Formats: sequence, C-alpha cells, structure tokens
Amino acid sequence: MAHVFAFWESRTFYDSFMARSHDRLAAAQSGTFKDAQVKLFDHRFDVKTGFEPRFTDADVVRVAHCRVHADRVEHFALMQEKVWNPAMAGSPGMVRGLFGEAPDHEFLVLSMWQSAAEHGKYRVERVERLALRAQTDADVAALAGDIVELEPSWNV
Repeated sequence: MAHVFAFWESRTFYDSFMARSHDRLAAAQSGTFKDAQVKLFDHRFDVKTGFEPRFTDADVVRVAHCRVHADRVEHFALMQEKVWNPAMAGSPGMVRGLFGEAPDHEFLVLSMWQSAAEHGKYRVERVERLALRAQTDADVAALAGDIVELEPSWNV
C-alpha cells in the first residue's frame, strides 16, 4: 500500500490541474496501481505550528481518516483543537501536522514525526487517556489510519 499526499496552494490551482492535466497523467499511469482512493480535504487548522508540505525533516507520518457523527462535528473539531493538538504539539519528536475537513463529516488528521519510536512514545503514554477526555468514541462513527514510513526518493 502506498499513501500519496498532495498539497495545493489554492482551490483554483487544484481545479486548474484537474481540468488541464489530470486525465493525461492518469492515462500515463494506467495499470501501475489498483484500488486508488482519493479524497480532497480543506485545511482547517495546523497541528503544533504552521504547516508546511515539507517531508525532509520527518521519517514517519501518522494519518487518521475519521468519519464523524453529524451531530458531533463541532465537538470533534473543538476536541482536536483543545485536547489532541496540544498533546501532540507537546510530544518530543512531533514535527508538525494539519487537521483537514471534507464533505459528509469526514476529517483527516496528519501528523509528522521524527521517527516511529517518537510516535510510539506518544501513543503508549497518552492516547487512551486523551480519547476518554475528548469523548472520541461518541464523536467518531468510523476511523481508519496508518503509520506511513516516508520514502525520501518519493518527495517531489
């Protein structure tokens, strides 16, 4: 499995790419992958510090794709900002991240870490306690995630 993250300066640039270049590039890649899933998320806020789509100072990305109950969307976003964000920001080895939103109550939490070991320390010490405090089980209808080891040769 591969995860590909693309960051756009604006929706205008994204729309222009989709209108002018996407089909030609997709045709050239035909047969090189199967079961691609694509989601477009709007940046809602940063995790820790100003997000930059630069991956050279991180070895691992933690990505969490959350589908949230419609009546819990604002609570979920508030808990990301007030509970999860400060906890991640205060963890040694956490570089930066972002919180994004898509239609239909879907969210993406992307956090960049110096190493899997540093992310592992955060998980072991805090996740269960933070989930209880944030009432994550009440907010989240479905959660999918992954720890992605970055391949430097894939950086563009």
